[in-house]
Amino acid sequence: METAGILIQFAMEGSSVSKKDNIENGKTMLGIEFGSTRIKAVLIDETHTPIASGDYEWENRLEDGIWTYSLEDIQTGLQESYRKMAEDVKEKYDVILTNIGAIGFSAMMHGYMAFDKEGKLLVPFRTWRNSTTGPAAKALTELFDYNIPQRWSIAHLYQAILNGEEHVKEIDYFTTLAGYIHWQLTGEKVLGVGDASGMFPIDSSTKDYDETMVQKFDALVKDKNYSWTLREILPKVMPAGQRAGVLTEEGAKKIDLSGNLQHGIALCPPEGDAGTGMVATNSVAVRTGNVSAGTSVFAMVVLEKELQNVHEEIDLVTTPDGSLVGMVHANNCTSDLNAWVGLFEEFAESFGITVNKNDLFGTLYHKALAGDDDCGGLLSYGYLSGENITGVTEGRPMFVRSPESHFNLANFMRVHLFTALGALKVGMDILLKEERVAIDTIMGHGGLFKTKGVGQKILAAAINAPVAVMETAGEGGPWGMAILAAYMLKKKETGNLQDYLAQKVFGENAGVIEEPDAKDVEGFEKFIRRYKKGIAIEQAAVEHLI
Repeated sequence: METAGILIQFAMEGSSVSKKDNIENGKTMLGIEFGSTRIKAVLIDETHTPIASGDYEWENRLEDGIWTYSLEDIQTGLQESYRKMAEDVKEKYDVILTNIGAIGFSAMMHGYMAFDKEGKLLVPFRTWRNSTTGPAAKALTELFDYNIPQRWSIAHLYQAILNGEEHVKEIDYFTTLAGYIHWQLTGEKVLGVGDASGMFPIDSSTKDYDETMVQKFDALVKDKNYSWTLREILPKVMPAGQRAGVLTEEGAKKIDLSGNLQHGIALCPPEGDAGTGMVATNSVAVRTGNVSAGTSVFAMVVLEKELQNVHEEIDLVTTPDGSLVGMVHANNCTSDLNAWVGLFEEFAESFGITVNKNDLFGTLYHKALAGDDDCGGLLSYGYLSGENITGVTEGRPMFVRSPESHFNLANFMRVHLFTALGALKVGMDILLKEERVAIDTIMGHGGLFKTKGVGQKILAAAINAPVAVMETAGEGGPWGMAILAAYMLKKKETGNLQDYLAQKVFGENAGVIEEPDAKDVEGFEKFIRRYKKGIAIEQAAVEHLI
């Protein structure tokens, strides 16, 4: 589904200037987001409405036990997504795109990209998906008295130190995927505060790395006699609204092979996909939150205060403007579910039946609503990779039932939708039931919510809270990044990010709200008890299924 084709009901700013004039006069903003399976470019006009888009599908690969993307993959994806967006502009408006008002890049958070003084990548990009930093994450959590998840960049760095990896002494700079792309196009080693909060803990009062923890880390590795200190190799932190450099002449050539794009375009701080999700769902204010559900799933809740306890299941990160956020991140969500839908598609094709993919997903998803409240005793784990929240180190997708289970299509689809949110619920129960965090509304976005009403209803049952979905539910991230680029241009006249979103972007648009159904809530509670007990089965599969 193309973003430009979605009807978006925003509060319009009243501009009568045509979209073509906006493009010709450089009054547009571009957001490009590198997701797990797709890179998407979205161009918006002054009313924040998407006017053109382009995308490129890619996939991470498991090489030598590490989930990674190559630098060539990154470069190709950047160029292809931009090329298709520029072609969309030419086709729709008969304009060759040469100038853009502002650009922003976002990508999957966390991970590890380490470079030497010559800018050479020292080891293959280690993505968020890797669960190989357990000892480092545990040691740093104890040292900082602050949860450091395995996927965080600092955990990857310290694990490399614990492993005695030779490359560590050569590090001159390490960053995230978004930070890398921004650096290549601007020469600036910076990172938006939201993305930076997934590298190292942030002090919300200073909107910078926590200095006490920085000093603790430097003391921890002092005996290694590295030539660097931690701050020297980390990106500079920048909150939303600041200018983070301009597109260099070399950078313009890297993004646009046609040579049409001008250099000198302003760039906003690069952000993580969690931050762009918050922006795209108007979820940067206290007591608001959002759930992004696709290849992975994460929930972000803007907190009123610090949590009382340290929880390994809860990350403390920030909004793009530096407010404290409780984050529950699960590595697995819809990948296994999508594989099962693909199997049904193959079944239909074997009978010579061609089924539209959107119709197939819609029909099967809606079938799940007819299932038993607790999925009829069925159990499934869509773990293509390890799952930190439940302590499973490797992926073993699994479907299990007993002879007494109600095995039918409705329950089969329902259990795979439930389990897509299973690990997330384990973490959210800690946030909502133990820490008693208050939520007014959760906004849902991502692929799980493209089929109207289904994923939304199941999420409401999982967290027992109202869930809203907007028409942009399937395409939020790159649009959110484009909005951050627009905010940078207009910050002086509009104030803080929360007010900008409320007054200039969303207005009265609160989306379609689904209240939790009591029977669904009870059914999910029964399922999650079965899910937790069955983790031992999943762990046995990791040990015995090779």
